[in-house]
Amino acid sequence: MDIKKVLIAGCIVLAAISSKAQKATNAKLYHEPYRPQAHFSPKTMWTNDPNGMVYYKGTYHLFFQHYPKATVWGPMHWGHAVSKDLIHWKQMPIALYPDKLGYIFSGSVVVDENNTSGFGTKGKPAMVAIFTHHDPKGEKSGSSVFQNQSIAYSLDEGATWTKYAANPVLKNPGIKDFRDPKVFWYAAGNKWVMSLATKDRITFYSSPNLKDWKKESDFGQMLGAHGGVWECPDLFPLKLNGKEYWVLLVSINPGGPNGGSATQYFVGHFDGSKFIPSSNQTKWIDFGPDNYAGVTWGNTGNRKVFLGWMGNWFYANDVPTLKWRNAMTIPRELSLKLTAGDIWLTSTPVEELDKIVTKTIKVDAELLAKNNNIFSVIKQTPTQYTLKFNTKAVKDYSVMLSNDAGEALVVGYDAKNSRYYIDRTKAGQNKFSKQFMPKAYAPRLSTSLTSDFELVVDVSSIELFADGGLSNLTGVFFPKKPYNRLSIINNGMEIEHLQIQPLKSIW
Repeated sequence: MDIKKVLIAGCIVLAAISSKAQKATNAKLYHEPYRPQAHFSPKTMWTNDPNGMVYYKGTYHLFFQHYPKATVWGPMHWGHAVSKDLIHWKQMPIALYPDKLGYIFSGSVVVDENNTSGFGTKGKPAMVAIFTHHDPKGEKSGSSVFQNQSIAYSLDEGATWTKYAANPVLKNPGIKDFRDPKVFWYAAGNKWVMSLATKDRITFYSSPNLKDWKKESDFGQMLGAHGGVWECPDLFPLKLNGKEYWVLLVSINPGGPNGGSATQYFVGHFDGSKFIPSSNQTKWIDFGPDNYAGVTWGNTGNRKVFLGWMGNWFYANDVPTLKWRNAMTIPRELSLKLTAGDIWLTSTPVEELDKIVTKTIKVDAELLAKNNNIFSVIKQTPTQYTLKFNTKAVKDYSVMLSNDAGEALVVGYDAKNSRYYIDRTKAGQNKFSKQFMPKAYAPRLSTSLTSDFELVVDVSSIELFADGGLSNLTGVFFPKKPYNRLSIINNGMEIEHLQIQPLKSIW
């Protein structure tokens, strides 16, 4: 008997059993009530802000605020997940744990290609995490310096992390809210630039080595929305018609356009020290109640991909899920568009979403006129899908998702008030919080006489992208039964090119 062959065969069998067991575990974990099937959510327990998003050696890294011991917010860790395509995710071991300096709050990760920090070795640059240490004891004592910025590094592509012995690297100067560092390499100035949330402002810092930081400037006084604390900034360049502009994302809580948490943005110019907006108008990347703390992946070249937390601090701790709580939005491609005499940021689902489309079903307008239940027309009821159509004129219409329990979620366009909307009044469970807003609106920003409309529908979420991503709304919902009807109601509006794309589960 060839012992070597027997051992190899045994290993193959054990690997097959292990793989089968893992699939069974995933099937059990990722198919609980309300579990999204096309969005990232943690295997178990709590999540909020996406953190440390960076692309490196063909892998997208997503770190995220995570409390692994409960389904409500608690001592923050950095969870970790990886993907090759932005759609399918593998959850990794926890990257950063709380320590004597405090909880691990939001931050970012960079690839230190030039070894400015000295953490790397020859031919092996370090991944460096820059994050907020939040000292809960200091907060309880009434101190104003309980949030400071620290760093950690990884030499094995994010698998393990070592915290810098001399943390913190940026000490609090006496500002109660001093957090969420987003860092990038500013090549024109040969330095790292940090955007930091400081109360209801953004403060920019610079550093040659990620360890020693110098204040550059403050931004935000008398600009934008100030209904709550500013959080999770992100500064990056985008081009429009060959010209470079800079975009600054700033999340705010509360103070969103439909109540609670939301993310505003500014378009302008950055000289390595100061950010100057080109418009004083308050703008929102998504008007819905459930898109917060979103930032972009670093190290992706000219492409900017955004991901938000699909939650709202008004009720995120109370939504009716049991083993896990909260998810991320669909990754979104960002670009700039000139309309109505101003520059706006658009966001649309990344093209990688097509990887899980089972087939594209085009729905004939005549058939739809006879039977407005699209699921009856296509003879199937997908759990998660995209719905896309164009209109020849901008008139009232609505799309209704409903079920046999009498529940209905309605999204559509109100021509009289020139706005898109999501109506969750009868969409399912909503008694878990008095702050769960039933309706949300987004103004129509486009001046076009025609319109395009796209929905990404999952088990418990809907994302509306209108007019090429100029007007967006994201909302979560919790029906007693899955929606088994999909109807379009319109007032004589002509729909063109309607199609539905069922999506495979990413799990």
